[in-house]
Amino acid sequence: MAEVNKPAGSRWNAVSILSSSGSCEAAKALKGQRFLSAQAPRLPLAGCTRAAQCTCVYRKFADRRAGPRREEDATGMRRLSPEGKERRNRRGRRKTDE
Repeated sequence: MAEVNKPAGSRWNAVSILSSSGSCEAAKALKGQRFLSAQAPRLPLAGCTRAAQCTCVYRKFADRRAGPRREEDATGMRRLSPEGKERRNRRGRRKTDE
């Protein structure tokens, strides 16, 4: 996952905790989890058994989400209903939707 450049101070800046093979279980349990920067746990972690030798660091991300939220975002293509036809059968609520 590459870091995306966004302006500093974005509401959705996030971090994950990068641990090494010799890291404590508390750090390993958080592997792959993202936190909003303002809500991230401080290092060394509260349950760290190796606080004096802690090598954990934060990895910064521009967004808390790991990937596209919808298939359309990932592919750029809108998916039609299974039949391939429009499913809405009533006209809209506006006068111009007749």
